[in-house]
Amino acid sequence: MPHPIMFDDADPILGRVREIALALPDATEVVAHGRPTFRCGKMFANYGGGLKGGKVRYDQSILFIPDESEKPALEEDPRFYVPAYYGPYGWLGLILEDTTDWDEVAELLDASYRQVAPKRSLAKLDG
Repeated sequence: MPHPIMFDDADPILGRVREIALALPDATEVVAHGRPTFRCGKMFANYGGGLKGGKVRYDQSILFIPDESEKPALEEDPRFYVPAYYGPYGWLGLILEDTTDWDEVAELLDASYRQVAPKRSLAKLDG
């Protein structure tokens, strides 16, 4: 049975995330488990997530792989959460709102992308 769709294509916050994520070299969008995911070979971002146990959902959030050196500081910040399923693999979620700093989102997505993208895609990014 397919997963229910858990996002609205017209969501302006998703639009901003798409713009940032798909500007990265060779990035693609694939809907998986009812949510948009962004990949370059492997997944580097997921739109929407929730807390373990499934009671709390953050449909307007971005899941990403943080830079190891920045992770402890991010975990102290109340805007971030440890998402169900992805948390054990080191991922974090950032709740997105009207006041979101999109430069920060771009930096987080860039760092996440760099952890999974193949060398040829990274060369395009840094070239």
